Amino acid sequence: MAQIRLFNLFIHCVIFSGGLTYGFGFAGFTTSIGQPSFYKYFKLDRHLHSILGAVNALFYAGCAFGSIVQAYLADWVGRKRALMIAAIAACIGAALGAGSVNVPMLVTCRLIHGFGLGMDIPLIPLFLTELASARHRGFLSGLTTLSFATGYVICGWIAVGTYFATNETFQWRFPLAIACLPPLIMVATIPFLPESPRYLAWVGKHDEAWKVISKIHYDPEDVGDASAARAEYTQIVRQVEYDKESSTSMLQIFKRPTWRRRAFLAMFILFASQSTGVFGIANYLPIIVGSMGETGVMPLVLYGVYTTTGTLMVLVVISVLDRVGRRTMFLIGFPGMALCLLAEAVLQWKYLGTTSSGGNAACILFIFVYIVFYQGVDAPSFVWAAEIFPTTIRAKGIALAFFSYFLGAITYTTPAPTALRNIGYRLYFIYMALCIISTVIVYFFVMETKGKPVEELGALFGDKVVVHLTSDGHGIVEEKLMAEVKEDKVEEVKIDVTTVI
Repeated sequence: MAQIRLFNLFIHCVIFSGGLTYGFGFAGFTTSIGQPSFYKYFKLDRHLHSILGAVNALFYAGCAFGSIVQAYLADWVGRKRALMIAAIAACIGAALGAGSVNVPMLVTCRLIHGFGLGMDIPLIPLFLTELASARHRGFLSGLTTLSFATGYVICGWIAVGTYFATNETFQWRFPLAIACLPPLIMVATIPFLPESPRYLAWVGKHDEAWKVISKIHYDPEDVGDASAARAEYTQIVRQVEYDKESSTSMLQIFKRPTWRRRAFLAMFILFASQSTGVFGIANYLPIIVGSMGETGVMPLVLYGVYTTTGTLMVLVVISVLDRVGRRTMFLIGFPGMALCLLAEAVLQWKYLGTTSSGGNAACILFIFVYIVFYQGVDAPSFVWAAEIFPTTIRAKGIALAFFSYFLGAITYTTPAPTALRNIGYRLYFIYMALCIISTVIVYFFVMETKGKPVEELGALFGDKVVVHLTSDGHGIVEEKLMAEVKEDKVEEVKIDVTTVI
């Protein structure tokens, strides 16, 4: 029992390092542009925002391309090997970026780094979703957000320390170089991970799938084959065999109405998370707070506090996500951010550029309140987008969602520094309006998924579910009997799962 628990902990620690890989890769550059020595080395004007926008745009373009490549790679070589390839690519990109000697090299290396991270980050919720049980899927898949947010925090505080380094090049190179560490940890530990049991079932390796499920979902209270793990295994295999009868091409996702609806909603929810303006704010936070009168190391300190606040709130959100639900968190997060952005716009209109320390402090405060509400969207969006697809198209579906995510990052991050300079506080009104629109769409079109096995979520979109788990999770009910159970025509019927396959 103790060994199994330790093995599950090991699995999640390895995958957690995958999220750290993205967090370090993203935050490393954000903190580097907060170092005065960065501009001095590359001979850049701190107010020349177009170059920074271009670097970030190409980074996210690399991420978007990587996410699409992952769609085919994860199905071709498996989730585990795809994660290894992503880690190697991310490590190479990070190393080259840290060694950049001019702006063209920096831009190119950020593109390469983005490609590796674009493959990496969709695989984290994909892998966690396919390993998790229904009861804890929200928390475990939510570790995706917690892991890369932890990367932001570590990078943020490292940058505060390197600010005081006597070697000016070290000040900005080290935060970029440290991004090599998490993917190196992944490369060393991924060989010891199990493959996704749902992927194994899909490619016909049923015995291997059962070995993985029986190990990671072992329950000491189970007796013989009448176990929750056996029922889950049976449901997975039966549903995958049914879903395999349909083509799983990218084109088929958009041709089949129930799959198309899932794809568009997943793409919407991740694009909407970017429409809140979070990357436009986070990427340039050291510059934003600098415009509020903060100088020296304080912009980096405030970035560290900002990421720490957000990360602590992620932990709170994923801890309650399986009880409160994904949809409810969306309906708290989006309107909450709209109110914060309204307050931020009004405060900046009144106080930005003035000597009012209280007014500028209030501007900074509402940016922190904003990131608290953002976590009501961030972690649930990754969980929801990963769990709504059937196993046979999950890699492609989540790739489309993350392509939309990175497209949103390009859309809102690239013009952000120029917009902040030219229209200032009015930019927050745009983000506020988009949050309101997202609230309306979520209310009418996004359904709740908490507590249901991923194999049964197809019913929410009109797909056939072959078998359902019983309420205690130890048996299965055929679909035709399930309808009668719901109508109270028969009592819940357990089928002997040892004879189903």
